[in-house]
Amino acid sequence: MNDITILAVETSCDETAVSVVRNGREVLSNSVNSQIESHKRFGGVVPEVASRHHVENITTVIADALKTADITMADIDAVAVTEGPGLIGALLVGINAAKALALSHQKPLIPVHHIAGHIYANHIEEPLKFPLLALIVSGGHTELVIMRDHLNFEVIGETRDDAVGEAYDKVARTINLPYPGGPHVDRLAAEGQDSLNFPRPVLEGYDFSFSGLKSAVINTLHNKAQKGETVPPEDVAASFQASVIDVLTQKTFEALEEYHIDELIVCGGVAANKGLRARLDAMAKERDINLRIPPLNLCTDNAAMIGAAAYYYYIKNVRADLNLNGKGTLDL
Repeated sequence: MNDITILAVETSCDETAVSVVRNGREVLSNSVNSQIESHKRFGGVVPEVASRHHVENITTVIADALKTADITMADIDAVAVTEGPGLIGALLVGINAAKALALSHQKPLIPVHHIAGHIYANHIEEPLKFPLLALIVSGGHTELVIMRDHLNFEVIGETRDDAVGEAYDKVARTINLPYPGGPHVDRLAAEGQDSLNFPRPVLEGYDFSFSGLKSAVINTLHNKAQKGETVPPEDVAASFQASVIDVLTQKTFEALEEYHIDELIVCGGVAANKGLRARLDAMAKERDINLRIPPLNLCTDNAAMIGAAAYYYYIKNVRADLNLNGKGTLDL
């Protein structure tokens, strides 16, 4: 099969990202314009602000990705774009830009699931090996997914309320840490002690729930304040993170054992968490599990992961027409 070069667009949340990827693994460029500084003053992503920034940045990021890859649209075989899930206004900016490129240059248009992209971020460094279990941990998602072949997804567990990254951001706000809260909680947790014994919310099966844990943190701090007591923020961070890591690792390794799988990949923004990485690494070595986590720049939202997944959509002849629309929610 000839080389397939795909230009991929990702605008599901607050990163305007465009990448050029060849054959699903060779990243020729990976341009990302982050909006973190704009959203910091709000303590989280404001959808309308995110959409406006995407509109302002998308053409510049596309041009940068092509320039960095040192190619033109004539060298592109297809245009891929995140279809969902995500913020609908943000998705529509990327989708309409991708449709315009595909139409004007007569290229196939490939719709890609955002979570499939996160999973395929692991494929860039080293080809995926099946069967595997994927733990997806991000601001909007917490899922366990079994894959037995490319684009073959079996979701065995997902969050019933707050995603793990969302819980991190909310807990960060309660101890006056800036947005995005996850990296700050992770850093502070390394300095504290698990002294508050927060609950470990373990549901039956492989679903997750972090809303109760978040509430336990808030209620504990509120009760302490009413008594005039203070709690070191590093202990709050350490206790919260210990609970999260216990739940994630317990569910993950139980699933690996039940389904007789020895290949584990982790993806999503929270996969950058040092505490989680360390625990997963230790447990994987104890149980002879092959653990793979992408480099930090491929954990957070980016378009290289969309291009990696899009290659397999392309060879399976998945195409979209110009009626493609964004989907805020979308089953994997």
